[in-house]
Amino acid sequence: MEVTPTFVIPGAELRERFSRSSGPGGQGVNTADSRVELSWDIGESPSVPDWLRERLLARLASRLAGGVLTVAASTQRAQLANREEARARLAALLRAAAAPPPPKRRPTKPSRGAKERRLAEKRRRSQTKQTRRARPED
Repeated sequence: MEVTPTFVIPGAELRERFSRSSGPGGQGVNTADSRVELSWDIGESPSVPDWLRERLLARLASRLAGGVLTVAASTQRAQLANREEARARLAALLRAAAAPPPPKRRPTKPSRGAKERRLAEKRRRSQTKQTRRARPED
């Protein structure tokens, strides 16, 4: 299974489990094992470099059970379609988790003109509100 052009998971490392799916399907829904659970052990996989394994384990920590990532698919009526969907979901999850972190934000300051415009607007607004105030008669 190709996650990225440089990150490929051999099919032998993936485990599939099939079970009965809920939802539409008529009489066949009670007999066909169309739901697919696709599991992949990130911690024990030899096809993942160590630096990438650390990133995947950190970013997918909430989805892992003992270092194993599991994706379920049961939206389709056919088992083959659910198998393809589970593989696509797993690849999308891993692609997002393996992406490099975004570049650091470079701190910037507002320009002098922007500061002056903001202060001028504050003065204008203050003046407007002052004219609305009721002054006690002397």
